[in-house]
Amino acid sequence: MSMEFIKYQHVERFGTVETNGIDNGMCYVFPKIDGTNAQLWWCNVLCAGSRNRQLELDNDNQGFMEWAASQENIYAFFRAYPHLRLFGEWLVPHTLNTYQKTAWRKFYVFDVMLGEYYMSYDVYKPMLDEFDIEYIPPICRVENPGYDRLVAQLEKNGYLIEDGQGTGEGVVIKNYEYRNKFGRQTWAKIVKNEFKAAHAKVKVTELSEIKIIEQAIVDKYVTQSLCEKEHAKINNETGWSSKNILQLLNVVYYCLITEESWNFIKEHKRPVI
Repeated sequence: MSMEFIKYQHVERFGTVETNGIDNGMCYVFPKIDGTNAQLWWCNVLCAGSRNRQLELDNDNQGFMEWAASQENIYAFFRAYPHLRLFGEWLVPHTLNTYQKTAWRKFYVFDVMLGEYYMSYDVYKPMLDEFDIEYIPPICRVENPGYDRLVAQLEKNGYLIEDGQGTGEGVVIKNYEYRNKFGRQTWAKIVKNEFKAAHAKVKVTELSEIKIIEQAIVDKYVTQSLCEKEHAKINNETGWSSKNILQLLNVVYYCLITEESWNFIKEHKRPVI
């Protein structure tokens, strides 16, 4: 069976048109951890990928493929389940550095794909347990939770965090029966820094009826969390210096357009930008 690289889906913000209604039904709330996106699959040999490309031993991503190639339990898993694909987080230093010392440089599965669909946690968990493969367990499972109950889970995300070092980056909400209005199986996220920033803003009287659409888009979607994440990627790859400022601006702009344009176009009713 031919299996090629598949880019992992963008996890959408909770409350956007892409995730409207995801909290209607049984929801699994997972810790969101802050490493680098990675995947493994089998195509006659063990294959590995990052978020955007297939990896090779001489063109790796922070040592992920080299690590995976030495894990006998992963080979055993794919001998048993060659048609499955593992998506997860390769935990290497990024923007959050409060993880336990023993947690680093490990692969934590957060999704298992069969064909074009993601399997439910209750189905894939025993498969991974059988071969002692690490995975991210849910914080809770709750039916029809609503926004407030989901936000409350932010403070319960202590997964892999050192004692006394606060909580993790945020949570990911998965409803395995959910398909959005466009027919897509998608997940939602609530990121702690973005949530705090949004609720720290004080509403003031509008002084003008003229609203600058571009400013509204940037204020909502170009978050501190996004900028810090992309800064960390550049710093990890090449080290940081002032000459990287233009690169950072370009990368943040690219992320805004590729990941959020659908949301702000719908939100502002197809504006001229």
